[in-house]
Amino acid sequence: MSHFYVLVLPPLYPVLKEEFGVSYAELGLTATAYAIVTGLAQTPVGFLVDRIGGRRLLVGGLIAMGLAIAAIGFTSSFWAVVLLYGLAGFANTVFHPANYAILSASIPRERIGRAFSIHTFVGHIGWAIAPGIVIALTALWDWRTAMVITGLASVAIAALIVWQRAALREERGSAAAPGADTPSIRDGIALLFSPAILLAFVFFVMIAMGFGALRQFAVSALVVGWDLPLATANAVLSGFLIGSPIGILVGGLYVDRMRQPALLAAAGFIVGAAATLAIGSLPLSIFALTITLATAGLCAGMVQPARDLMLRRMTPEGSAGKVFGFATTGLGFGGAVMPPLFGWVLDQGDPRWVFWLTAAFLLASLGTVFRFGRAGAAWRAKPAE
Repeated sequence: MSHFYVLVLPPLYPVLKEEFGVSYAELGLTATAYAIVTGLAQTPVGFLVDRIGGRRLLVGGLIAMGLAIAAIGFTSSFWAVVLLYGLAGFANTVFHPANYAILSASIPRERIGRAFSIHTFVGHIGWAIAPGIVIALTALWDWRTAMVITGLASVAIAALIVWQRAALREERGSAAAPGADTPSIRDGIALLFSPAILLAFVFFVMIAMGFGALRQFAVSALVVGWDLPLATANAVLSGFLIGSPIGILVGGLYVDRMRQPALLAAAGFIVGAAATLAIGSLPLSIFALTITLATAGLCAGMVQPARDLMLRRMTPEGSAGKVFGFATTGLGFGGAVMPPLFGWVLDQGDPRWVFWLTAAFLLASLGTVFRFGRAGAAWRAKPAE
């Protein structure tokens, strides 16, 4: 549902443009409000997850998200839409910290990599189904009804979680070490600014800057530089979009068996960089472009369970909410910085640089992956003071 609601409004931009008499630039403010609120509030919510547990916050976030989306269907003001989507972004801050904390406490360690991969995989399913569902509901009734129905779906899922709450264990800082003092906010901030967690944040930023650029700019680069029709370029990109969730599942199957998941992440970066360099440098046919982008997508997917397992292994008990909340904010930061940069590159007139620069970010990610792992191991080995 977290990924689903990211794409529940953008497919309706043409309809909303006519409804409210606004420009596409103004419509983009809805996504900006959602992203900014999520980025600012996610880490503080992570502290709260560690303090009181993830179940109640997960249920509350789902209800708040659903009601905010449903309320959009009743508003007559564009700025009310921006405000409500910003409130949905605030509700979204719950999901990463609560989900990873609950999974960390509920799933045996020998299967946690697979659990993380399934969790990420179904997020991609949310991205995939959102536009079709919203457009279908709008065609059957209207966009307002579509908002109400999709919003109430989240409330229904919150009720399902309440019903099955016994299956969800919680990991709290206060319960991590019986008899010990509850970690203070200052201790939590010190943890987030430790070298290991800061490297993890940079690692997440680099992933968003590299593989995220292919998702957003490959079509434009292929249209401008390869003279492909828009439909054909989107079909080529489908190779990446299909390969990525497959890679997530494949990576999840193997990462639990690896003593050093950094090796899987490194392999993904190396092969992914080679694939993007090939696209920018070689005269490939449409079929070859599709297969090469699918290979890059497979690599992007395989990196993700390795990334999550590496972060989990370095996270102290009772701190999963704040650590995952802070680290995954790096994805949003990278996603915010990357579009202007790659848009400027595309404006310079040589679209090959989209793929070359992507490869550079992937290779730079390779430079952080082992430092990330070593810093985590060193941090965990430090004696308690």
